Amino acid sequence: MGMRALRRLDPWLPPLLLMALIFVASEQPSLDSGLGVIDLVGRKLVHFAQYALLCFLWWRVFARRTSGPRAALAAFVVSVAYAASDELHQSFVEGRSGTVVDWVIDGAGAGVAALRLRTRTRIRSAA
Repeated sequence: MGMRALRRLDPWLPPLLLMALIFVASEQPSLDSGLGVIDLVGRKLVHFAQYALLCFLWWRVFARRTSGPRAALAAFVVSVAYAASDELHQSFVEGRSGTVVDWVIDGAGAGVAALRLRTRTRIRSAA
């Protein structure tokens, strides 16, 4: 693979790798550490954070082709769609279940990131 191909792949690689990591984690029968509420809250925070990061990584891809606010919206849509597919995927894994609550938490993480990116690009373009 030449340098030109690597440069074209560069912005796409991080979000695709994160999506692969999420998929592999979703394949695990149980991520319960046995710590009760701490475990539950921790896993929900991870859901929120990983989809905020996924949204940011997709924004980096889309911001090369369109305005910051449009890139933020596109990144949000891709992230939320992937979250839905991940919850569906988990519903087929023994010991796991896909839930609307997790999808909402994932979407909230992506939404906060998208709003932050949208606000940030508006402020920069106004300056």
